[in-house]
This record gives sequence, C-alpha cells and structure tokens, in this order.
Amino acid sequence: MTYRPSTRQQERIAYRRGRAVRSVLLAAASTAVVGLGLAFGITGAPGWERVKESFFDPETAVEYLPQILEGLLLNLKLLVVCATCALTLGLLVAVLRTLRGPVFFPVRALATGYTYSFRGLPLIIVIYLFAFGIPGLRLQGTPDVLVLGAAAIIVTYGAYLAEVFRAGIESVHPSQIAAARSLGLSYRQAMRHVVLPQAVRRVAPPLLNDTVALQKDVGLISLAGPIDAIRAAQIGVAQDADFTPYIVAGVLFVLLALPLISVTDWVTLRAARRQNAGT
Repeated sequence: MTYRPSTRQQERIAYRRGRAVRSVLLAAASTAVVGLGLAFGITGAPGWERVKESFFDPETAVEYLPQILEGLLLNLKLLVVCATCALTLGLLVAVLRTLRGPVFFPVRALATGYTYSFRGLPLIIVIYLFAFGIPGLRLQGTPDVLVLGAAAIIVTYGAYLAEVFRAGIESVHPSQIAAARSLGLSYRQAMRHVVLPQAVRRVAPPLLNDTVALQKDVGLISLAGPIDAIRAAQIGVAQDADFTPYIVAGVLFVLLALPLISVTDWVTLRAARRQNAGT
C-alpha cells in the first residue's frame, strides 16, 4: 500500500514550504536593498570617479593580469609546500611537548620556547630575519631568498599549528592511552594508532582555518624579493601609477581561497553535527 499523508500533514508540508519560500524572498530582498544602498553610497561619493580611475581601470587590469597570474602560480606552489611542512612541523612539536618524564624536560622546554617565540613574532619580522639576516652571515650553501622566505612562513605557522595539535592531543582522555597500554601497545604505538587519529579529527576545523590564513600570508614572500602575485602587482603600480593591479591580485587571492574556505565550512558543520548527534 502506498503511503499518503493525511490532510493535516499535507497542510503542514504546504505551510512549511510557504514559510521557506517566504524566507528566501525576504533574504533576497533585504540583500538587494543593502547592496543597492552600498552601491549608491559609494558611487555617489564626491571622489568616486578618481577612485574608480585609480583602482578599477579595466584596461590596466587586462594589461597586468598575465604577469599577476604567473606570480600567483608561485604563491600556489608556496602554499602547497608551506602548508605540508608547517603541518608536519606542528605535529612533531606538539608530540614533543606532550612527552612525559623528567628525561624529556629539555625537549619539552625547547618545543615550548619555540612555540612561544614564533607565535609572538610578527611574520614580517621573521621573513626579514630569514631572507636578509641569514644571507648576511655569508655562509656557504646558503639557500636563495625564496627558500629562506618559505622557511620563515613554515616555522611561524608551525608554531601556531603545534598548539592546535597539542590541544587536540590533550583533549583525548588519558584513559584512552591507559587502555591502549593495557592491550600491549607501547606509548608510541598508542599515540600513533589511538590518540593522534582522534586528535586530528577533533582539530580539523581550526587546522583548516589556519591553512586559509596561510594561503593569504604566502603573499608576504614578496617582501623577500621573489616575483609572486603581490610583487607583480607592485611592479605594475610603480610603472603606471595605478592601483588596479593590487585589486586584481586581491581578487585572485579571494578566488584561490574560496575552495579551501568551502571545505573548512563543510568540515566545521560536519563536526558540529557529529558532536550534536553524540550528545
């Protein structure tokens, strides 16, 4: 027998559908009103025409788009390398900070000093120290400024990610390790097979948020000299005295971040649903 909802149930469904359509229409209308208000407010400003010529010139945007895209490719490569290395470094430092026993006190102290220092230092200063300070030592085998700048980004974000990983590790109840040890696993095996999988799953949303921030900060590599998207835009601004290349670079960075932001929102929503389902 085919199920047919009752008349009352059909009325409820129709009412909920009508409320949903009404909510969508109200949201669209309010968004349109706010958007039009902002548009009229900005375009009606006395200096809008001058700002439009200096920041939103289509001809300048088309002229420098290829150079900026070529520089953006460098930023994308840096993002992949720096994110992978920073996550690895952060996980290693977090594990070192959670080692127990007096014999590991020097290791814990070094790891703690590292996280405290690089979480407090501005990334710009770290890039300057690595890109210009290390070459000043005139040591043989010194890498170029691109590698040094990437290293500055990695050690800075590694400190932030280390604290995120440590929070995830310490959120796992100690009874999990005790149960694993009672089954014959060593401390290292318990961390690898029991603690770390739970910790990484719990801190996945903040890890992705830090990766989004890293995606923006790889643009600071231009301070060291390599021609990335920001440096290419800066060259265009210097040549034409027009700030439109900066807007082009900014839009490209936003487009680059959108997929990662979407994944972050999805993971955060999934984690919230899982937590609510478990309570």
